[in-house]
Amino acid sequence: MKKTPLSTLVAFGLVTLTVSALATLCAEAQTASAPIATTVDGRRKALDALLAEHWDYTMRTNPEFASILGDKRFNDQLSDSSEKAILQDMEEAKAFLARFEAVDITGFPEQEQLNKTLMVRDLKERIDGAGFQSWLMPVNQFSSPHLQLPQLVPLLPFGNVKDYEDYIARLRQVPRVFTQIRELMARGMTLKLMPPKILLDKVAPQAEKIIAIKAEDSPFSQPILKFPEGIGEADRARLRAGVLTAVRDQVYPAYARFADFVRKEYAPSGRSEPGVWSLPDGEARYAFLVKSSTTTSLTPEQIHQLGLREVARIEGEMLGVAKKLGFEDMKGFNAAALKNPGLHPKSRQEILDLYRKYTDQFEKEMPKLFGRLPKAKVEILPTEEFREKEAAGAEYFPGTPDGSRPGNVRVNTGDFENRLTLSIETTAYHEGIPGHHLQGSIAQELPSLPPFRQQGFNVAYAEGWALYSERLGRDAGFFQDPYSFYGHLQDEMLRAIRLVADTGFHYKRWTRQQVVDFFHAHSGIEEVEVQSETDRYIAIPSQALGYKIGQLKFIELREYAQRELGPKFDIRAFHDEVLGAGSLPMDVLDARVRVWVTKQKGGPSVTNPSAR
Repeated sequence: MKKTPLSTLVAFGLVTLTVSALATLCAEAQTASAPIATTVDGRRKALDALLAEHWDYTMRTNPEFASILGDKRFNDQLSDSSEKAILQDMEEAKAFLARFEAVDITGFPEQEQLNKTLMVRDLKERIDGAGFQSWLMPVNQFSSPHLQLPQLVPLLPFGNVKDYEDYIARLRQVPRVFTQIRELMARGMTLKLMPPKILLDKVAPQAEKIIAIKAEDSPFSQPILKFPEGIGEADRARLRAGVLTAVRDQVYPAYARFADFVRKEYAPSGRSEPGVWSLPDGEARYAFLVKSSTTTSLTPEQIHQLGLREVARIEGEMLGVAKKLGFEDMKGFNAAALKNPGLHPKSRQEILDLYRKYTDQFEKEMPKLFGRLPKAKVEILPTEEFREKEAAGAEYFPGTPDGSRPGNVRVNTGDFENRLTLSIETTAYHEGIPGHHLQGSIAQELPSLPPFRQQGFNVAYAEGWALYSERLGRDAGFFQDPYSFYGHLQDEMLRAIRLVADTGFHYKRWTRQQVVDFFHAHSGIEEVEVQSETDRYIAIPSQALGYKIGQLKFIELREYAQRELGPKFDIRAFHDEVLGAGSLPMDVLDARVRVWVTKQKGGPSVTNPSAR
């Protein structure tokens, strides 16, 4: 299973996927006599100022996100997760939207037109989705505060005494955060806005597992295991005691109260059906989520049928590989693979070593496929053991824009005896290079983009690119091992199955067993991943659709450019173009590429319709 942490941290507010509203109106808007910019340069400066104001607000109201990005101004704070703060933010979003819509972008360069277009689009989406009150369902087994809080720790800076003091201040706020989350949960219960019981039954054991660890060994205590040089022994002793006291007296009791509430009150009230259809306004809710995740007009039925076609197509390719290896059918291949000791890792370390091998292998080939290369480095690290049971097979965590923390791929090495090595090569390309790390790092390093676009995350674009990147392994001449190539196809099959399974759950009212059975009928994916994938689609409806929908759009646009440009087509120039504006909605990306192709053909200048 592959995903980025940007999508998993959203429920707690550690990362904001869409733009937030401003806390206050700018001075120019408050002063009736303030002149309104009429020249192009004046209007451009006004938009830049508004964007900068918005970004400052985003950092202030999402202090964890600010810390992840290396902005240390709010390192001693945790987000206000109260419903009062959420509703206030939504009201300000409406005012902010009006301010952005009032900006006249006539005559602006394309990228600056997109700045307004994308900001307005994001704000409208947030406002349109507010009626579903999804914030009243802030907890599940997959992306929830009890997991996200310790997950945040390794992403924080610890270079001096103040960093540690700020961290202690944050730990002391954990009880307040859980109190606010419990209040949201309780209100959700009264409105029948509840996650499925089958997921909630996993939450209390997860929280209890974290606090069963000795305080000294807790994921919250990792920063005090090794202090940076420059912090004296007296300060080390004081900071060590401060962290441990906060963990024992604030963090662990808050976790215990949370687990008790979930076990005794919340989980028993969980809904019985896994699909979104069983929630209030379920059909409209899922349609909204589908549109948001795919940034297309495809309906759930169209996506379901597309998934079935893709499953059949990929099955044909997989069968061809299986027959070349001497098997009559995929079932025989899958059964043999499970029994083949050579296809199972012998240790946790072997999994990490393979990821590093394939990452290094592709890094050497990048100049052949890309003109613009990222400066940021990537590290391969193991998933933290406290969350590996429910975690993805691998995840990418972006680095800081200033390079002080490199991007890293977290690899799940748990239960290694029951995992297969088949998909490690293709997953390495997806998560690191040329997938998430390359795309995200290039976006961060584009100087012409404002921060909200440098750090933007559109599911269909980011995950679609990463899945498309797996195919670039073929272009680079990799997947020489037929078993590894089979694993590559199987991972693409996983994404096709997602189209069927997600719409199956939330549109066609499938049971959990129907999804599990579909997995087994059309793949040899190991059982541990089948189970976690199935629960993932229940926990975060529609998110898994973005992978295949996005990949197919990247393939379509590449084939279009090749067909239109013929011998003038340059794969490096194409990749630079699709990566040159940050994470975009699919319709905006489509328009951008078509304008680029026209320019490459030497045709008349065309205005990007997405920027109108």
